[in-house]
Amino acid sequence: MDDDKALFPPVDPFGAGARGCCPRCGQGKLFDGMLKVKPACASCGLDYSFADSGDGPVVFVLLIVGFVVVGAALWLEVNYSPPLWLHFLLWIPAVIVFGLGLMRVLKGVLIALQYRNNARPGEIDRG
Repeated sequence: MDDDKALFPPVDPFGAGARGCCPRCGQGKLFDGMLKVKPACASCGLDYSFADSGDGPVVFVLLIVGFVVVGAALWLEVNYSPPLWLHFLLWIPAVIVFGLGLMRVLKGVLIALQYRNNARPGEIDRG
């Protein structure tokens, strides 16, 4: 990673990850499709084999989307008491759309932070 500092200017991991761009150069695409990570960056050649976000994005999506949707559903129920079918009609698509959209963003951010902090899956610092 020391060689990367000389060749590539630092890239904001939150911006690059949210846009789905390469964490090293900020130009190439990180994803091949919706959530599948490409093998390497087409722009700078960075090998994405280090990228393993694990269950991190899923946990964050569950917490964020669950908080927003349950809060909104409770507010709607307390204030207007709509029928149950309306809750299903509103909240099931909202969970799917927000969950998938946020999943891609958070997966990109976690992979970019993993690159920035030189974290490799399965490694434990015993120093």
